[in-house]
Formats: sequence, C-alpha cells, structure tokens
Amino acid sequence: MSASFAINGRFLTQTMTGVQRYARNIVGAIDSSKGAHQSVVLAPTDAKDPGFARLRLDAGGALTGHAWEQVELPARVAAERLLNLCNTAPAIKSDQIVCIHDANIFAAPGSYSFMFRALYHSLQPLLARRSARIATVSQAAARQIARHLPVSLASIAILPNGHEHALAWAPERATSVPGQLALREPRPYVLALGSRARHKNVSLLMDIAPDLEKLGVDIIMAGGGDGIFAPELLQDRSNVYLYGRVSDDDLAYLLDRALCLAFPSLTEGFGLPILEAMARGCPVVSSDCASMPEVCGGAALLASPFDPHQWIGHVRALLQSKQLRDDLVGRGAQNARRFSWAQSAEGYLDLLQQPCATLPVHAPPPSPAPKIAVVFATRGRPDVVAATVRHFLKTQSLRPDTVIISCVDPADAGDLASLAGVTILSGPPGLAAQRNTALASLKPGTEIVAFFDDDFVADANWLAEAALVFRDESQVVGFTGHVVADDIKGPGIAFDEAVRLVAAAGEQKGEWTEPYSPYGCNMAFRVAAIGDVRFDERLVLYGWLEDRDFAAALARQGGRLIRWSQAFGVHMGVKSGRVSGERLGYSQVINPIYMMGKGTMSLINAADHIFRNTATNFVRTFWSEPFIDRRGRAKGNLLALVDILRGRLEPERAAAIGSRPTTKNPGWRQQKQ
Repeated sequence: MSASFAINGRFLTQTMTGVQRYARNIVGAIDSSKGAHQSVVLAPTDAKDPGFARLRLDAGGALTGHAWEQVELPARVAAERLLNLCNTAPAIKSDQIVCIHDANIFAAPGSYSFMFRALYHSLQPLLARRSARIATVSQAAARQIARHLPVSLASIAILPNGHEHALAWAPERATSVPGQLALREPRPYVLALGSRARHKNVSLLMDIAPDLEKLGVDIIMAGGGDGIFAPELLQDRSNVYLYGRVSDDDLAYLLDRALCLAFPSLTEGFGLPILEAMARGCPVVSSDCASMPEVCGGAALLASPFDPHQWIGHVRALLQSKQLRDDLVGRGAQNARRFSWAQSAEGYLDLLQQPCATLPVHAPPPSPAPKIAVVFATRGRPDVVAATVRHFLKTQSLRPDTVIISCVDPADAGDLASLAGVTILSGPPGLAAQRNTALASLKPGTEIVAFFDDDFVADANWLAEAALVFRDESQVVGFTGHVVADDIKGPGIAFDEAVRLVAAAGEQKGEWTEPYSPYGCNMAFRVAAIGDVRFDERLVLYGWLEDRDFAAALARQGGRLIRWSQAFGVHMGVKSGRVSGERLGYSQVINPIYMMGKGTMSLINAADHIFRNTATNFVRTFWSEPFIDRRGRAKGNLLALVDILRGRLEPERAAAIGSRPTTKNPGWRQQKQ
C-alpha cells in the first residue's frame, strides 16, 4: 500500500480489554508490514508509546477520551483515511474504516450504564451510515450489527481476532498466581474470566459450584475484581477462588494447568479467551450461542448458557477422560491456527487502500442445527392443515426435528399421520389448551418451539432465520416473522395464491422490531425460557390475545420479544371453522381486562385494544362485511361490558355465549382483527 493513512490511537490510553487487545495486535501486525510506511497513529497526549517500528506515534491535544476522539482527532487527521478499531470513531468524518465488535449494547443493554448506552445508541448508527466501511470480528457479530444498525450484512467486512499473542506469554514469568495456587488444596480447577457484565453469565458457574465441589473440582475466577458477586453468593462456595486481575503471564500459568476454560457468555462479538485457551493447550467448554460456536470450530464442548446440567456433565467428562482432554487440546491448537492477526491486518490494509474491496470470506465450519419442534394447532379443517403442513415440510431449508399436529379429533389432521416426522396429538379443545398439549409432549433437548396457524404459508427460510436469531441473540425468548399478506379481515386467500404471494415476496429487507409481541399465526419461543409457563386456558376457544399473554409472561422474566422481517409468510385467513361473532366480541373486551389484572397487558394497551375493536364493530354494524359478523361482535362487546360492571371477570364465559357457531364446521380459531 503506497498511500499513507492514520490510525485512531485512543486505545493506547485505555484499560486492556478484549477490544483494546484487538487494536494493539492489529496495529502491531500492521506495523510489521511494509504497508505501514509513512503512516501515523494519532493518540491523546497521555498515550504510552508501544515502540512502533514503521508506524509513527503522534500524541497530543488538550482533550481526552470521547472529547478528544470527536473534536481533536478529526481536525488532526486532515485528509488522510482513518482506521478505528475500538467501536467508536469521529462522527464528523466519512473517509474512515470502523470496526464495531458487536451490537451488545442493543442485545444486552443491562450490561451497560445509561450514559454508555446513550452514547452508543447515538453514535454507532451515525458511523454505520457515514463510514466508508464497517468491519467486525465474526459472522455472528456481522448478523447482529446488520439487525440493529443501518448497514447491510453483505457490506460488513469480517476480520477476526488472532491467536499468536497467547503463544508469546511466558508462564515462567508469572508473579502472583503461583503463590495463590499453592495456598489451595491441589485439586483440578475450572478457569473462568470474571466480569461484572451480566451477559458474561458468570452466575451460572456460581450455581454449579456445589456440584463441582462434589466432583472435587474448584473454580478459579481471574479478572473482574472481588466485587463481581455479592457476599451472600459466595456463602457455601468454598471451592470458588477469586484472583482478580492477573497479568498475561499469570493467565498463561493458569491456562496451562486448568482442567478447562469455562466460557458461559450469553453473547459475544468474538470470544477471544476461547482462542487464547486453545492456543495454550487448554480444553474449552463454551456457550453454544452467538459467535462462540463459530470461534470454537468443533474444537470445544458446547453447552446452553441456560442449562447448568450440561456444564456439569462436560466438566465430569473432562475429569474422567484424559483421551477427551487430549483430543480437545489437539483440535483446539489446529482451530486456533485458523485465526491470524497478520491475515486480519492485511485485510485492513486492503480496506484502507480501497474501502469497497472484496475480502476473502472467513467461513466458519457449520454449527450443529438446533433441535426444533413445530406445532400446528387445528380443528375441523383437515384439508387446510394438510395442505399447509405438506408445503411446509417440502420447502423448509432447515427441517424441524418433529412436527406436531395438535387437534381434538385425530380426523382433524387428515392424512398427515402417514408422513414421517409428524406426530398427531389429541386433547382438550381450545387454542391455548391445544398448544399446551403440544408443549407437554416436547422431546427432551428441544431448543426451539415454533407455532403456526393451520392457514399460514411460511417462506422456505422461516425456520432457518428463526434459528439464527435464537443462536445469535441468546436473550431473545420470543420471535415472530413478517406477514406479507394477511386476509383475516377479508374473504380469505386461497392456498395456491398464498404460495404464489410468498414466492413473489422474494428476499425481504432486514427489519428488526423490538419489543414486538409475537403474532400467533407465526411465532417461535426458546424452550429453555418457557419453563413452567403455559398458555392461559381461561382464554378459551379461539384464544383471543393468548399469544400476547404468553409472550408477556416470558418477557416479565427478562426475555426479549422481537420481529424479524426475513422470516415471513402469508396468513390466508380461512373463514371455515370460526366461532360466532358474539363469542369473539365478548373476548375482545373481557380478555384485555383480564390480562391487565394479570400484569400481561398495560392499562394503555388494554384501553386502546378495547376501544379500537368496539368502535369498529359498532360503526360497521350498519354496513358489515359479508364475511364478518359485526352485529354479533358488538353484542358480545356489550355483554362483556355489562359483566365487567357487575364485577364478573371470567374470560372462559365466552364458551357459553351464543348457541351456534357461524359456519358448518365448529371451530376455535380467530386471529387478531
């Protein structure tokens, strides 16, 4: 590279974390290349000189921190192209390359202070729009960034961390750790890196500490200081040792002697400690979400960050099998060599010369597909469900482990029982009850459960997109797709037309909406987050708002609810099998009030929902659509209001209202209108 460039050297004034280590090693690799000739690292006055060979350090300015970066840095860089490696950059400059390591500020906001969140929420969208090129450190981080920031996935350059620095650590120069280890009983230990950040999920290790004690295994926590855990959490944890911050040489000493590194994070842009452990010959047990499977590359034991039993099982297996440990050490060393600081530095030099340059794709090995169960609840519409399920099984790019048809009478499933992988369940009627019947039958190990209406036609990549979101965003508990056509308010869409509409929709622009309560015709949930939560069977028959009620119960436990437009389909709105308008009208009023009492719907949302539906029903009573019983709905609205005034709050009473359904087939399903 002949043209000179400038590097944002603010990282030289910051405490070393994974982000700063990335910057130091990338800049060090650039400094070792001929491409660094005549280029400069611009830094605040208090920057420590690392002793560059080819790069020139220019430290100066009256300001520090973000003020220096936003005010003085762009003035000093002049017309040169700027390389920024630590998530932030001058908002005013457009001719720059910016590495954004992750979108954790959006995915795990609870890990950061209000001021930190406010800064990143304001600054990073500007950088994504204005910069010449955005880079990141993994495919998973790129997907996450593309969901949350205004930048396309295809335009993000992937330039991962490297492993070489860990080979230069010298455990013989360790100073503090050898003495600390000598003070404890010589037992095997699991090494973990402590952090106050919630998404690091170190509380999982505290939860399993008593079980590891029974195995004769200690937990040594390095980094993060003594304030990671409240004192009460350390009670009865005699096998947990907090070593605080340690030097690189001390960390090498710990890694070289550990049974394994435990890395239970909920989300990471990369997960550099995994690579460092592998480079040092330490087996790794890692979370199976976000970037971790990509970085581990089949050379680690993976576990759900929500399932302590998996972590205990992996530690037990390592303790009992030297062959397993040796196998992981060998595969880990080979995997670490896939990641090189020099290769990533060359990629940055290419971008600095030509920001739109196409870089070699850093393709990770394929990750194991999650175990997915798909549920279709149906009643009285065997032809409809047979068509949608057969199409679903034929077209999905990611096949589910099982498809469950939950019905009242096995005849409701038509001929689907003859299909491999399809399970027919019969149970009590009602959407909530039928979905609960399916939940009770999920196979052990099921990670995702998806629910579809029997008249929903899904795009071929619906499950694949949902699986990626659940893997990348471990705190998402509820997912819904985009409905490109919904004829619930119209006469209904024929099946062949629905298939055509899905095909014609093509690839949808990625639009991430959060929070967003799942839409019952196409939604999925993380099974680990469901636990004992079930659909409320007091929301009878068509289960009006049962999807919102169920999702809100999960969200109250801290989960995130989202909509992702690249999972999409068509809701046909088939009119056979519907209940009477009077019953629906009753539920339109009584269910929001009932949910408000439960805490699954706010007063504002309940009032808005009731007003919109009742107003529409009464206004349209005089010129009702031929396929909607507005008069019956209005009557049901009035009955519910009378019951509320009488103090009678019983949503299940809807089942007893009205003598006959409005169609030949008695049905249960009525979606939101």
